[in-house]
Amino acid sequence: MNQPAIIILTENSLDVAKKIQKALGHGIIYGSPKRTQSADLTYDNFGDTVRELFQTGTPIIGVCAAGILIRTVAPLLINKWQEPPVLAVAEDGSAVVPLLGGLQGVNDLARKIAQFLQVSPAITTTGELRFKTALLSPPKGYKLINPDDAKTFISDLLAGEQVKLLGNAPWLENSQLPFSEQGKLTIEIVDKPDIDTFETRGDRLIYQLESSPEITGKLAIIGTGPGSLYWLSPQVREVLENASDWVGYKTYLDLVEFLRKPEIIRHESDNRVELNRAETALDLAAQGRSVVLISSGDPGIYAMASAVFEVLETKAKPEWEAIAIQVCPGISAMQAAAARVGAPLGHDFCVISLSDILKPWDVIINRIELAAQADLAMAFYNPVSQKRTWQLDQAKQILLKWRSPQTPIILARNLGRKGETVTVKILEQLTIKDADMRTIILIGNSQTRIINQSQNQQWIYTPRHYPPFPKEPVYLYPGGPT
Repeated sequence: MNQPAIIILTENSLDVAKKIQKALGHGIIYGSPKRTQSADLTYDNFGDTVRELFQTGTPIIGVCAAGILIRTVAPLLINKWQEPPVLAVAEDGSAVVPLLGGLQGVNDLARKIAQFLQVSPAITTTGELRFKTALLSPPKGYKLINPDDAKTFISDLLAGEQVKLLGNAPWLENSQLPFSEQGKLTIEIVDKPDIDTFETRGDRLIYQLESSPEITGKLAIIGTGPGSLYWLSPQVREVLENASDWVGYKTYLDLVEFLRKPEIIRHESDNRVELNRAETALDLAAQGRSVVLISSGDPGIYAMASAVFEVLETKAKPEWEAIAIQVCPGISAMQAAAARVGAPLGHDFCVISLSDILKPWDVIINRIELAAQADLAMAFYNPVSQKRTWQLDQAKQILLKWRSPQTPIILARNLGRKGETVTVKILEQLTIKDADMRTIILIGNSQTRIINQSQNQQWIYTPRHYPPFPKEPVYLYPGGPT
């Protein structure tokens, strides 16, 4: 499908248009040269441009009144199976209205935009609202072979008839369709329909499986970044949207819920069952499904990528051998925290988790001691939990043996999410009350500087160059945070 065309009439609509562009990860903003100055492309005639885009199958998002879009494309409404998505978005972003293209994913498009704008999409497709699935627009791998029967079928379904399912279709099994063995309506999943005996009937829908002879499952292990949608990579977004199943900790699944299509099955679990979660994802992929295992941050840093490969090695089920595994990187919390204040990790640094659940505390102490002695900047993950309330203070005491009490530290909590806080202190001020499991702590080395760009802007950075290593520590801090 072509990149969406985001059409604005005046410069006042540009802010919302750019937000839509960010929400989708792509899109071209069209504007009139007489009324806009900052569009990606310009058009001479609104109507001609919209109709040309419509006829080429381009999704159209008009930041304008719904009426002007409806009147413009009305003469072209011939075949609903070929209509591209058409949406109207209010100039102030207060409303997102899908108009056309229900069979080409207009409602999914509306959900993405509305989620980003923090409003509710005006979805009016009764069947999708009631049954949480789109029968006319099945997911990848399924093809509706008798669409002419769908109108009568869906009308009867909405009137209260029940339906029985013949065959395997997880996207339907997890919907809210009124299934019953005694249902008068039938949904049938077939490998190959018998065209010779096929007859048009309004009481059944038939979906053909469109699988290759050798079914190879896929498992993508992804990182969503610390929390902000701005930090979600285009690769991760594409993988999420094309999956059949999402697997993950509930909190992380919720972060990207706005991208989930009705047919994508969500498998949520508790945060402390990483190995079980990894095995579930592998088992689903072994069934030929396209599975995404969701982590926050980067999946390879204290997250699910390592868990998957651990399970893959220790359990080594034969059916897992053919799975195509992909690891999609994300922005880590330490990168996001560093970016908020400047470049405190601008030279050599290390990352240490203060959690002793998976490694002994003696190992953690030893690593902090050696890293401090080597004058590495540090990032502490998992600094304090409800049951671990003393480790952070011990780590501080070790650091003070090798670092100046004036060493800059950064405490970043809920990065990219509601309630984000970023606090700059000096090492001697660090207390247990400063942190929890949602906090990451960055600690400078002997060269880390705090500078003022202006009266209102302070930055922290670690220089790229490094002086000869002294026999005794030499502290060069300009007095700590102001």
